[in-house]
Formats: sequence, C-alpha cells, structure tokens
Amino acid sequence: MNQDERFNILTRGITEVVTPEEAGSLLAKGGAPKAYWGIEPSGLFHIGQALIGARKVRDLASLGFEVNILLADWHALINDKLDGTFESIQVCGRYLEDCLKGLGADSPKIHYLVGSDLVDEKEYWERVVRVSKASSVARIKRAMTIMGRSEEEADSDASKLIYPAMQAADIFHQELDLAIGGMDQRHAHMLARDVAPKLGYKKPVALHWPLLMGLQGGGRMDAAESKMSKSNPDSAIFLHDEPTIVQAKLKKAFCPQGQVDDNPVLEHARLAIFPELGRMDITRSEKFGGDLHFGTYEELAAAYGAGKLHPMDLKAAVAGHISEILGPVQKYLAENPSNFNRLREIIEARK
Repeated sequence: MNQDERFNILTRGITEVVTPEEAGSLLAKGGAPKAYWGIEPSGLFHIGQALIGARKVRDLASLGFEVNILLADWHALINDKLDGTFESIQVCGRYLEDCLKGLGADSPKIHYLVGSDLVDEKEYWERVVRVSKASSVARIKRAMTIMGRSEEEADSDASKLIYPAMQAADIFHQELDLAIGGMDQRHAHMLARDVAPKLGYKKPVALHWPLLMGLQGGGRMDAAESKMSKSNPDSAIFLHDEPTIVQAKLKKAFCPQGQVDDNPVLEHARLAIFPELGRMDITRSEKFGGDLHFGTYEELAAAYGAGKLHPMDLKAAVAGHISEILGPVQKYLAENPSNFNRLREIIEARK
C-alpha cells in the first residue's frame, strides 16, 4: 500500500483534518503511532456516534496505529450523566465497550481504557493544572461546547471549567500522535493543539467526522440542534433497535420529496449505509418502476433529487439496510447481555 492509499484510508469519511500536512508526515514516519477516541459514558449508544467512530477506529488499526478508546467516566460525572455515581457510569462504559467490539473495534491494536486509570496518577493532574494555567477562562469556556453545555453553565457549576482542561490532559498524558472524534469535539482538540507548544507537549494531529443528523431534521445552520441525540429517542437510531423499531422511526423521519440537502434520511445513507455496505438496494413493485440498485451515494442523491424515487421507498430501504448493519452488534449484545441489561435497569430506575 503506497502513501497516497494510506492517507486516503486515514481520512476517508472525515470532514476535517488538522492538518493534512501533519497527517501525511505522521504516516510517513512509520512505526506504530498512537491515536485515541474519548467517549463519555452517558447512556445508550446511537448509530451517529457508534458506527462512524468504530469504522474510523478499524481504519486506524488497519494502518498500524495503536488506538486507545478512553471511556471517560470522570468527564461523565462532571457532565451530570446518568445518576451521577461512578458505578452507573462505569456500567455504561463497559456497555459501550461491548457495543464497539460488536461493531468490529476488537483487535490487538485497539485498547479500552477507563478515565479513572488516568486520574489516579499524580502526573495527570499536573497536566490538567498546566493546561489550565496556559489557558484563559474565556478560552476554556469556548471549549465547553464539547460537553453539550453553554459557556454560562460554568457560572453555577465551576466543575464544568475542569472538563476541557482534562480532555486536553487526556491527550498529553497518553503521549498521543492523533486525536479523533466528531466535529463536536473540535474545540477540545484545538485547545490541546493551542497549548501544546507552550507546555512542551507533542501537538496532536486531529481528525473530525461529520455529525449525523437526527431523523427529525434541523438544517446545517443549526448543526448542534439537528444532530442525532439520545435525549430525543425519536430522532436517534440506537444499536439495540429491532427492525420494526427502525422502520417505525424512519417512517416518521423528515424527508421532503426531491430534497437532497438537509435530508436526514439521505444523510443516513451517506454516512452509515454506503461506507458500511457500499451499496443501496431499493425494492419496489414493477408498477412503481421496479427495483433500483445504487453503487454510490451520488447516484442515489441524483435519483432522489430528480424525483425518480419516492420518500417512502427511500425510507423503507434505509431502514432495511441499517437493520442489516446492526445485525452483528445486536448478536454480540445478545451473547454478552449483562452490561446492556444492567444499564437499561439504571436508565429505567431514573424515569
């Protein structure tokens, strides 16, 4: 595999590379560079986070990276997740690990860490302090969007100010070459890159993937509001959703006829189905034009935009293909049910 092919694998499915030159140099160095993805254990896993992240982790492992997946329990505690106890948060972390392994993120190159393992070391907290001293309060507040929080929320809970510095410290403490995450994690990675030269730490390359729109839509100008969210179950497809549930959610999804831009059903095809399956098959009767087969997203989008495909046929196909993709992880969870069942009990008890 030549350098261009390796770079294409590294960056496929990615919205932003910071920076392409640094990413190319990292690949050219050879060896086994270190990468990480930090996940806050906060509830049930939806495909907007899990599928895209697991796919990129698999890509990195195939390129020879050592990949740490950090199940960030202290971060979840600061961010008021679940019932605010480490026991519940750590159950969720073990469930996330089960899900990712069921999605194929399971190889000797992929390592699962718990945030508590890092914070037990004195050197970690020294890094948190040094990052904080190298940053202004205004700079830290701007990074708080990584938590799904506004800058003002730190005024009533000062622990929120610790979170961005901890996420930068996560990167430095693991001596990483590469940080990956959704575009909502960009501010944390930029904070780490900003302070690294001041502190003599390695500046990480950063890869950011797009946020999958919630099924109810929203529009690109309001990406934070339109992204898939576990707080709105109707907007999200969860890894455990059975085919009938997936079908019901897609049936109610926002999908205007002929509209390609800001169409969440098409976005599910673009970001979930084509990268995983490399195809889209539409089954319909001859009186409605017969079956259709698409080998690229661009072909599908062109047909939909030209009015050659009805929204209900598109929704049915997307639902069927997503259930096909979820089959292996659902089988894995059925064979390893303890963490999933315990998390559901915790969530149910909070209602």
